[in-house]
Amino acid sequence: QVQLVESGGGLVQAGGSLRLSCAASGRTVSRYSMGWFRQAPGKERAFVAAINWSGGNTYYTDSVKGRFTISINNAKNTVYLQMTSLKPEDTAVYLCAATSRVFALTNPGRYDYWGQGTQVTVSS
Repeated sequence: QVQLVESGGGLVQAGGSLRLSCAASGRTVSRYSMGWFRQAPGKERAFVAAINWSGGNTYYTDSVKGRFTISINNAKNTVYLQMTSLKPEDTAVYLCAATSRVFALTNPGRYDYWGQGTQVTVSS
């Protein structure tokens, strides 16, 4: 079992930055691929970024490439999502997820564990 707790969300103006954190407990994240997803009101959960445990490869949805960075601190058992140049369309609840799989990480159905989410609101 893995428990995930997100933090770092908030209200920010367009063009600003936030760093989301996802603290894992129960098992070390070094053996899990980690992903960030987001869900806006009335919309489906959407892939944002992922990093696989086997090689540290990172993946991003096109709309955040060059603006968001996913990283892992194995010593702290924490995964981060650094978000810069934020836009109003980035507004959503951001959720952290973990899986023992290393492929098809853009699919939310591939993840076994989920956090409760943290709200990110970007004002124009």
